[in-house]
Amino acid sequence: MLPESSAEAVLRRRPFGSWLLGPADQNPRLLRMRVQILLTVFAIGTNVIGALVVFVLAVFVLPGPAGNQELDLARSIAIPAYVVFALVVGSWWCTRLGLRVTSWVLEDRPATTREQIATLQLPLRLTMIEVFLWLLATVIFSLLTLVLRPESVLRVLVTTFDGGIVTCAASYLLSEFALRPIAARALADEAPPRRLLAAGLKARTVFFWAVGSGVPVAGLMLTAVLALIDGDVTATRLSVIILALGTVVLVCGWLLTALSARSVVAPVRSVRNALTLIGRGDLNVRIPVFDGTELGSLQAGFNRMAAGLRERERLRDLFGRYVGPSVVREALSSDTLGGEERFVAVLFVDLTGSTELAATRPPAEVVQLLNRFFAVVVDEVDEHGGFVNKFAGDAVLAVFGAPTELADPAGSALRAGRALAARLRDELPEATAGIGVTAGIVVAGTVGDVRRYEYTVIGDPVNEAARLTELAKSVPGRLVASMAAVAEASSDEAKHWQAGDEITVRGRTKPTRLATPR
Repeated sequence: MLPESSAEAVLRRRPFGSWLLGPADQNPRLLRMRVQILLTVFAIGTNVIGALVVFVLAVFVLPGPAGNQELDLARSIAIPAYVVFALVVGSWWCTRLGLRVTSWVLEDRPATTREQIATLQLPLRLTMIEVFLWLLATVIFSLLTLVLRPESVLRVLVTTFDGGIVTCAASYLLSEFALRPIAARALADEAPPRRLLAAGLKARTVFFWAVGSGVPVAGLMLTAVLALIDGDVTATRLSVIILALGTVVLVCGWLLTALSARSVVAPVRSVRNALTLIGRGDLNVRIPVFDGTELGSLQAGFNRMAAGLRERERLRDLFGRYVGPSVVREALSSDTLGGEERFVAVLFVDLTGSTELAATRPPAEVVQLLNRFFAVVVDEVDEHGGFVNKFAGDAVLAVFGAPTELADPAGSALRAGRALAARLRDELPEATAGIGVTAGIVVAGTVGDVRRYEYTVIGDPVNEAARLTELAKSVPGRLVASMAAVAEASSDEAKHWQAGDEITVRGRTKPTRLATPR
């Protein structure tokens, strides 16, 4: 796998598989200019090289009768003239077609379905123009040879036709490469239209194998036939012919195979790099969809998957804000939220004089005060491993030991109570709050209807903590705990507490031994 920085760099700097194609968010006018330059350079370069190879093979390599003065003069005039004609006409024709099909890019708007299909078919249509020009060259030079030297017509026909097919195939792959950024804008996050998948990846692979290997080998075999027909070919001459044609076959086969492989690898590599980032927790990943085969569907499918993961994480985060991250984790990983007995510690916090505050202060100021109060409470409860179960007006119920088990729930709650009392004195001097802490057995789980659940704890310790909070409002330090909680806490925490009076709080029949911080 790539390091994180490398994967991010590839997706950011080379979203289409090459720095030549620029970034994904480039200016539409710059994009059109870049694509047009690449198309022109690729088309002229491949066709000029193809024409030179065909000329060398037909004139100097393949077996046949020696040329005459008339044929040499015709070649010296006709071949350069037609090459110039084909380049000028082909460039004008292809440029006009490309500008017409991609006009929506300059308008900086999404492509319609018809424009989308036309854009994805543009490499094939550009290649068909080149195919037409090569077929025209085959016909013209074959007729010219037929008039001036009939016995050489097969040699010219084979070399021009085979060379044209290989050249056009290479030009198609390069055109498809150059048009990736525009194809990505046409597709956006969508998969390629179904009609484009008729000639899918399998048919495409077989076709380029046939063009890159089958056609050149067939040409080599026809050369052997020409050598048999021409009885004057010496062994040395035949060896030179075979070496030259073998080199051409190897180069053409390698070139088309490499270009075809790159067209397959680029979309797969973009998905792989994006999956690397997804695996490291970065869900804000989107890759451009620029392939018209099943690989484009793969890219679009990845984007849908990433969007689904982002939505799932957003819902999980939102759910966690309402019910608590620990409840979310337990709900997703187990079925224990239906209700079970747990030993927990309960911390209850309640503001003093909240009714008076609401009557004497503006509502906005009261809400601001409550939010500051809740922020301190949530911070300390989270810091000590607790779970804020609910906000009840100006009060907070926090639980330690459910739904996530703790090694020392009572000690954690008592530490949180001491820290909370100190912070409220320092950070919220304009208001006071009573804090009660106790521990015991409760039933922890979901209550409600199938249409609306709430996770909570039910039991005597919850009621006891609420009553202790009422007592805490009238004692120094505003913090009272039960000795039952202190007895269950670790010795490191228990030493910070001292026993007090034993009283029976309202709503309970059993007396409670109080404890306060030393």
